[in-house]
Amino acid sequence: MVSEPDRVGNWQGGQRPVLPSDSLLRDSLLHLAGISAFTLGLALVVTWHFPLGWHFVAATMIMIGLIFAFVLHSLPSHPHPRFGFANLVTAFRASLVSLTGAAVLFRDRLEHSDAALWTLIVVVLVALALDGFDGYLARRYAQESELGARFDMEVDALLILILSVAAALADKAGAWVILIGIMRYGFVAAQWFLPKLRRELFASFRRKLVCVIQIVALCLVLMPVVEPAYSTALSLIALAMLIYSFTVDTLYLMTRPDTLR
Repeated sequence: MVSEPDRVGNWQGGQRPVLPSDSLLRDSLLHLAGISAFTLGLALVVTWHFPLGWHFVAATMIMIGLIFAFVLHSLPSHPHPRFGFANLVTAFRASLVSLTGAAVLFRDRLEHSDAALWTLIVVVLVALALDGFDGYLARRYAQESELGARFDMEVDALLILILSVAAALADKAGAWVILIGIMRYGFVAAQWFLPKLRRELFASFRRKLVCVIQIVALCLVLMPVVEPAYSTALSLIALAMLIYSFTVDTLYLMTRPDTLR
């Protein structure tokens, strides 16, 4: 799980092939189509219980479609002949994140429904609980790849962005809380102007811990029982920890004497 500059930057491993193998493409399309169908069914169930309407379904499918388009575009960085269990778990997490994002987009229809908000929090916690499991599966079945690492990281980053926007829209903190969600994207943008930021970072438990804290803190912030005074404090703590962690890694990358990879 990473929302910081842990696995961002240039793709490693040399020249990428132009196209993935036929077997990988077929297997990936099959699995992504299955997850897409599951997402559509789940979105329809949600609209049956909550007044979100067809716009929610459309937004969910557009979001999951964009995520999976990124995955298909990045298939050449996956050297295995099968999509893999790990990527399948990440795809399921992407489904939950897409549902969450669409719900936040149409949150005005849920303002008086605490049940909907609690359901949203449970969905986020399930996505969080599955994070790390995909990495375990990749190691267990020797299916680690640049695609899997990047896919996992992008799903985490998108989830944090969605939750930070939800916190701002719910007036649980000021608009500054969105910085939690956009900081990682700001770092990626900064790489265009500061090539040193493209260097590879060392493995760090701190980054993973800070990422978990962000998601947990934002879930707490969104709970109906948490008053704005407490939610603001939680958001400030999460943001401060994120700034500290980014600062440590940025200073490391900028001051390393060795050449770029």
